[in-house]
Amino acid sequence: MRAKDRLGQNGEALAADFLTDQGMRIIDRNWRCADGEIDIVAIDGDTLVVAEVKTRRSLDYGHPFEAVGAAKLARLHRLVSWWCRAHEFKASRQRVDVVSVVDDGVGEPVLEHLRGVG
Repeated sequence: MRAKDRLGQNGEALAADFLTDQGMRIIDRNWRCADGEIDIVAIDGDTLVVAEVKTRRSLDYGHPFEAVGAAKLARLHRLVSWWCRAHEFKASRQRVDVVSVVDDGVGEPVLEHLRGVG
């Protein structure tokens, strides 16, 4: 496995634990369809949450949040609908979150969570 892929997997695992610690219930991870992938699907109270996880080793090339632009957000909103259809899940409320993980491999990883992006 490539180092970049391993970093991403570790970041997603850290993000899932972080969201669980925040009171969310993880119900799916790494769901794929023809239109793309959802990193984490969770329930937060009565809200279905799709979380995009962006992991970096440093901020040298910008903050991980900067990697989630308008096109990515639009795709994530479409993927929420596809996921709900595929799982016959009816959610009265839905939102897209982004979790940033900066993990230099030396100190403790730094996680930040943006709720309701886009």
